[in-house]
Amino acid sequence: MANGTLKVSNIQTSSGTGTITLGQSGETITVPSGVTMTGMGKVLQVVQTLKTDTFSTSGTNSFEDVTGMSVNITPTSASNKIFVMVNLGCVSTSTANTAHFRLLRDATVVGVGDTAGSRISSNAADFNDANDANVVSFNLLDSPSTTSQITYKIQIYPNAASYVNRMATDSDNDVYTRSSSTITVMEIGA
Repeated sequence: MANGTLKVSNIQTSSGTGTITLGQSGETITVPSGVTMTGMGKVLQVVQTLKTDTFSTSGTNSFEDVTGMSVNITPTSASNKIFVMVNLGCVSTSTANTAHFRLLRDATVVGVGDTAGSRISSNAADFNDANDANVVSFNLLDSPSTTSQITYKIQIYPNAASYVNRMATDSDNDVYTRSSSTITVMEIGA
């Protein structure tokens, strides 16, 4: 059969129910750039920020931005969702203290736990000894309902001196580590 263009307004099975197969095993179906697909849950775009430098803060007992841990994305449709994945490397705090982390969409905190008394509402927390190397991770499927550019960023609430991408002790020795952190956002078609 020769290559060509099939122009139709609707494809359906002869019975009106069942399965329609596009292509055969080993073939690739290509959707050209600029084509809008609906109802398929397609990943439309992926944006990531990789933080390779370190971050340190004292025990401020208030939320503050983790420098370099933000990412911008502009949804193509207000009905689409944004899947956010966060990995924070080697977060270490002083013994018996905690570093709390939360996600913001622009100035709005999203996906945190319920408030309860004086407890901190966060997406994740790290409890560890001063030189434990940990990874704090969390995911969220967000519904920003906009086609304007939005910024997702990470904030930390340190009860004591806290560190991202390094240990509390940062001596030039192979006992200690440096790591990386990422924040990745994917636009998911409605």
